Amino acid sequence: MSLSNQDLVELVAFRRQLHEHPEISNEEENTARAVVSFLKDSGPDEVLTGLGGHGVAAIYDSGAEGPTVLLRAELDALPIEELSDIPHRSQVVGKGHMCGHDGHTAILTAVGRQLGRRRTARGRVVLMFQPAEETGNGAAGVTADPRYERIQPDFAFSLHNLPGTPLGHVRLKEGVVNCASRGMRIVLTGKTAHSSMPETGTSPMPAISELMPALPALGSGSFAEDDFSMLTVTHASMGEAVFGIAPGRAEVWATLRTRLDGRMADLCEGAESLARRIAAQQGLSCEIDYHEIFVASLNAPEAVGQLRAALDAEGVSHDEAELPMRASEDFGRFGHGSRSAMFFLGSGERHPALHNPDYDFPDDLIPIGAKVFMRTVRNLLG
Repeated sequence: MSLSNQDLVELVAFRRQLHEHPEISNEEENTARAVVSFLKDSGPDEVLTGLGGHGVAAIYDSGAEGPTVLLRAELDALPIEELSDIPHRSQVVGKGHMCGHDGHTAILTAVGRQLGRRRTARGRVVLMFQPAEETGNGAAGVTADPRYERIQPDFAFSLHNLPGTPLGHVRLKEGVVNCASRGMRIVLTGKTAHSSMPETGTSPMPAISELMPALPALGSGSFAEDDFSMLTVTHASMGEAVFGIAPGRAEVWATLRTRLDGRMADLCEGAESLARRIAAQQGLSCEIDYHEIFVASLNAPEAVGQLRAALDAEGVSHDEAELPMRASEDFGRFGHGSRSAMFFLGSGERHPALHNPDYDFPDDLIPIGAKVFMRTVRNLLG
């Protein structure tokens, strides 16, 4: 279950190739093609492409009956300009792998390389390279694809690197690890007027002035409690950037966040009722839609047990600190119908934070992530 020095040289080079050529959510065509090409020599028994957009599933089948184990990594980068002088910095203006998905992908290809040398004794391993994690529609698209039924896993595992945690140390716990969240866009429409006669129009200004503080006030509960909810106003706009027109239209954007999916329905209902009531009082129409919908990510006890056994066997230190997180992760959808768990792999206490313009994935994590995944797979499938 080991990688040679040559393997590591090639895996690092592949990771850095991906880093130089980032593609953002729903645009990962070339990244997906590069993954398929890199895995070709490992001889997967089947490769599904175009899953949920540009997703790739490489299937390694033992030929013997047994469980299906899915390992997932993400393909997408971020619309962030990279500010660094590393030799492999992004060559695409305004886009960069500032979350480490290039490194996660390299870890999964390392697993593929080892499975190509020796299949498991039973069952199947599916390496899932998922698109559009950052926008929340990638896992939804993959799991909604009719072909996903053919690879429906019994177990699903994933990882994410975690700056602020010692290099190579793991955070792992049962239950909720990432919150549910969604973006809510509220559009308020009245009537424009000449700015000298605002009384002849219907301005959304009083409504958004009331709405912006009222929305966050809907949040409740401590983050330590299952009924926790949080609402953050992230953007607002009103009218045109001119002096001669009193506004007739406004938008308010907010992110709704809960520990559990059931609580999200209540929060949405409360926010919608509030927005519609305020709009009606001001004589405005109100339209509401949702974007970037993430379900809660819950780690199943049995799946966590498998990861803990692998971590212990490989001598990787781990604890439950800093979990759960308020941030969202669309891996949660893979837990609908399978026993799933995600672990968080430390990328250094002083490493630049995720989504920072100077972030770069630590290559030293590639063999660590790969051996944890490989041990988990071998423990389950032999």
